Amino acid sequence: MRIADLLGPQLEQELAVTRRVLERTPDEDGEWRPHPKSFPIKHLAQLIARMPGWTAMVLQRPELDIAPIEGPTQAGYSVQPTRELLELFDRGAAEARAAVAATEDAQWLEPWTLKARGEAQQTASRYHMWQTTVLNHLVHHRAQLGVYLRLRDVPVPGMYGPTADEKK
Repeated sequence: MRIADLLGPQLEQELAVTRRVLERTPDEDGEWRPHPKSFPIKHLAQLIARMPGWTAMVLQRPELDIAPIEGPTQAGYSVQPTRELLELFDRGAAEARAAVAATEDAQWLEPWTLKARGEAQQTASRYHMWQTTVLNHLVHHRAQLGVYLRLRDVPVPGMYGPTADEKK
C-alpha cells in the first residue's frame, strides 16, 4: 500500500472535523481574543482556513522560508467573513487531497527544510514535516478555536466524539 493511501483517510477525517469547527466561527466581533497575547478569533480562523493549502508547499517544494529576508510573500491576517474562510479552506483542502494523492513513496522520504530568514530551522523527511507542520499544527489550532467558541458560548462540534453541546 502506498503512503498516500494510508494518509488519505487521516487527511479526510481531519479536514471534515476542521470544516465543522470553522463553520461555527461567528462573523461578529472578529477582533475578540480571550487574552491580550492570543490571536483574535478571526485571525485564528483565517490561519486554520489557510493551513490545508500548506500541503502543496511541503509536498511540491524542497523547503519553505516562513520569514524571508526580503519580506513576507503573502498577505498578513485580516478579518474575513466565515463564508470566505470556508471557501479558502475548501480550495486548500482540494489542493491538499490532490497533492497527497500525487506524492510517491520515495518523495515522502526526501528531506524537507523549514527556514526562517534564510536559516534552516528544521530538516526532516517530507512525511515528518507534513505531519508536524501541517496536519498536527492544524489540529492544534483547531482545538484552540474550539476553546474560543466555548468562551463565546458558541456550540462546539464534536471532533473525536460528542461534545457537551451534542450530548442528549
